[in-house]
Amino acid sequence: MLILKRYVFNSCLLVAHLLLLSSCGGGHTTRVIETPETRELKGWEKPYEVDGQRYDPLRSHQGFSQRGVASWYGRKFHGRKTSNGEIYNMYAMTAAHKTLPLGVHVRVTRLDNGRSVTVRVNDRGPFVAGRIIDLSYAAARDLDIVDSGTTPVRVEALGYQESRQGQVSYRPPSSYDAGSFSVQVGAFSVASNAQRLAAQLRSQYGRAEVHDAQVNGQPMYRVRVGHYRSLEIAERAASNFSAAGYPGSFVVAFD
Repeated sequence: MLILKRYVFNSCLLVAHLLLLSSCGGGHTTRVIETPETRELKGWEKPYEVDGQRYDPLRSHQGFSQRGVASWYGRKFHGRKTSNGEIYNMYAMTAAHKTLPLGVHVRVTRLDNGRSVTVRVNDRGPFVAGRIIDLSYAAARDLDIVDSGTTPVRVEALGYQESRQGQVSYRPPSSYDAGSFSVQVGAFSVASNAQRLAAQLRSQYGRAEVHDAQVNGQPMYRVRVGHYRSLEIAERAASNFSAAGYPGSFVVAFD
């Protein structure tokens, strides 16, 4: 069963769990969804709710293509912290998105004239119906939407930026669906409990492994099931595991 904790905005959570402050404009009811399986994730990687709507940040892949309406946010939020702890700079080429991994670069293209900009996602939002991305003032200026406020766009994930000998490139995976994936169905502080569950699932699904980890200095034993070559198939399997009595199951990529 999911354990929902009310989101508390205080100084000790600003960097680890800072969500929704910059681009939502305030006045929203928010929650971070905590489960044993997600407690080792960074705050901005955890599932969350805004006004009853659930959002699941992408963890095991970096990009997609999406069409919708872009907006922008500027001076009112200039100098405030963004969701990853950075200070929002309205003159930098950044953006807010509800689910893309923070740090990934995306190309935002106006659908009416083909004009485009590249921005780095460092914030969460926008939480206004029908909008898919909130651009910084600088990005909005380069797209020429400062006056209009919004415009239909296409968002395409490029990956994480690399620079070698003055040449900028992006590091996306060769395919956002193909890969090597498993489903994490549980995490235990007692190794024997994890081994017992893995043995049970192994007899049913053919492959189940226990992975050791350290969480806040304490041992944690994570049970992962299956080996899937497609992210889509792995996500379908995770949903099936959740429905079968393993709530909070999620997809992980093999190292």
